[in-house]
Amino acid sequence: MPYFRITLLRSAIGLPRSRAGVLQALGLRKRMATVYHPVSAQVAGQIFAVKELVDVQEVAEKMTKEEMKVSRRPDPGYYIETRVR
Repeated sequence: MPYFRITLLRSAIGLPRSRAGVLQALGLRKRMATVYHPVSAQVAGQIFAVKELVDVQEVAEKMTKEEMKVSRRPDPGYYIETRVR
């Protein structure tokens, strides 16, 4: 089952209450927050109402919070092949 991966990029401060209400209905409260919703016409309509504020990708499956945390972790810049004793 495909999902929409929706990330809030811009704040709703200063926008009409209807736009802020759409973001709340989608479950987006903070910038850079990511939520997953099943692909449906209703969710697509909500996304279209706030398209300037969000980034949307269609993905095959949801990621858990731990998986998202690991994917955001930067590359350390080095790797330890073996430890010296």
